[in-house]
Amino acid sequence: MILIHALSLLSVTVCMCHGNYLDDLDESSSMCSKPTSDDPSCDSRLFQLEDRIRDLESRVPKNYPEVKFLTYKDRKRILITGGAGFVGSHLVDRLMLDGHEVSVADNFFTGRKRNVEQWIGHENFELINHDIVNPLYIEVDEVYHLASPASPPHYMYNPVKTIKTNTMGTINMLGLGKRVGAKVLIASTSEVYGDPEVHPQPESYWGHVNPIGPRACYDEGKRVAEALGYAYAKQENVDVRVARIFNTYGPRMHMNDGRVVSNFILQSLQNETITIYGSGKQTRSFQYVSDLVDGLIALMNSNFTEPVNLGNPEEHTIEEFAYLIRDLVGNTNSEVEHQDPMEDDPQKRRPDISRAQKVLKWKPAVPLKDGLQKTIEYFRKELLRSSHSERNIFHPHDLLPESFNKK
Repeated sequence: MILIHALSLLSVTVCMCHGNYLDDLDESSSMCSKPTSDDPSCDSRLFQLEDRIRDLESRVPKNYPEVKFLTYKDRKRILITGGAGFVGSHLVDRLMLDGHEVSVADNFFTGRKRNVEQWIGHENFELINHDIVNPLYIEVDEVYHLASPASPPHYMYNPVKTIKTNTMGTINMLGLGKRVGAKVLIASTSEVYGDPEVHPQPESYWGHVNPIGPRACYDEGKRVAEALGYAYAKQENVDVRVARIFNTYGPRMHMNDGRVVSNFILQSLQNETITIYGSGKQTRSFQYVSDLVDGLIALMNSNFTEPVNLGNPEEHTIEEFAYLIRDLVGNTNSEVEHQDPMEDDPQKRRPDISRAQKVLKWKPAVPLKDGLQKTIEYFRKELLRSSHSERNIFHPHDLLPESFNKK
């Protein structure tokens, strides 16, 4: 009944905010004054009611996706740090559907509750509002340590915090692994290779990284995280895995992610000019998020302890990618323009995945166009979701931090 009442209030508020009154409503009534359709208070009331409805919905018994039944012996207790984020939430879905008990620790800096709301209240799921720079006391069998901002606008927003997350946070997760005997998978990155001088990049390559550049807080933070992992493995016998993740895309990416997939799609959908920083001859390889989830689980379940590249070896120039997305969106009105390159922007990025193929029997399966179509539809819905408020419309060129200097 409470939920029905809230929905009624929402519909009344919508009608009022758009000036749709019943003919017999007395406009002189003290109950309310007639707002205009652009009254900012209407947006505020709508947002408050929508939040209230979501809160009430979370308390109503839900029909959850069907999960596998696992015996106590086979069911694992799994912690995912950053589990409300883009990659983490897809990993949550997979592990929940597989029948495991999943705990998510997230400080919601880039993570969003709605990414995992389909599981809230399920007996196998727990959502913990927690910043991993502080210790976490929990009994688990496995830890997927994904917590960290991963896009330049996000990790440059607070570089000190980024470094703390990847150092202190990693120490805390490794300490947890030591205390409870849990296996710990560290989500590292292709950024440990920096602007590589070896192409494609094998795991044996040590990298070419600027330790004081604008990307250093993330690049060096992940390099330290790897070093910490192997130090704990050697000294404290913690069972460690390291995944070096290359460019990944898919639904649940932030509209303000700031990287080429989200930028190009949103610019095309909004009939804006597609912006390429630099010549466009830089190369990247893109894997769909479900392929990455497959790789992470395969690595965790393996006995292999050295770093493993997880990425798609299919390489494209940024310029090719821009035109591909424009064509898939179906918008030939968006022009493509070039701006000055960004400092320390890697010129080539392509993984050598022979190790993953050999030891994990893993390789990407989702064709680029198929994955992009799903991602385009996701962002199309996100734009519709935010269209009632002009302040939510996305303009990627406004999001780069001043510290991300151009050459």
